[in-house]
Amino acid sequence: MRELPPLLLPLIRSNAVGELLARLYLHPEKEYSTTDLARRTGISQPTVSREADRFAAAGLTRERRHGNLRLIRANTDTIVAKPLTDLLTVTFGPAAVLPPLLQPVPGIEEAYIYGSWAARHANQPGPLPRDVDVLVVGAADEDELYGAARAAEHVLGREVNISRISPVSWNADQSDPFVTSLRSKPLHPLIQNRSTP
Repeated sequence: MRELPPLLLPLIRSNAVGELLARLYLHPEKEYSTTDLARRTGISQPTVSREADRFAAAGLTRERRHGNLRLIRANTDTIVAKPLTDLLTVTFGPAAVLPPLLQPVPGIEEAYIYGSWAARHANQPGPLPRDVDVLVVGAADEDELYGAARAAEHVLGREVNISRISPVSWNADQSDPFVTSLRSKPLHPLIQNRSTP
């Protein structure tokens, strides 16, 4: 069955294309191997390789070989680079921008985007998201989470709200209406199954 175009940006073929392009264009200073892109996005290696071929053929990316590695980066010297980056920032940007900001924060075991952005990413109809809601499971410092949220807002150009919940409440509390509601709706993983140091 053919995948429907993503509601976040119906101009592109799939969420995989949007997530890969966002990862490349919102971190243009970095080179990624296809294996690294697959790991960071949760997209299968064959899909990443196939899409990387398409991006290169369209001039959207630059590539180089380092031994057996195929290293890919955004081609920022094209006329479409700036408008494409702007579109990707306001659509698929949260999935590309938030993980590197949250990864260094100690005490995060899991993190997810929820709410309207996660619903649109899951192709549930509705208006374009005006903000980004993030759930952090763990004992991360609230000031550090606040700093990560403000840094993300600076890049994404929209409000980022981070809620923190304990692992016990997230994993065991069936009576909490907030947890029950979250678990019944789309969640987009940012960090999964990372134990605290």
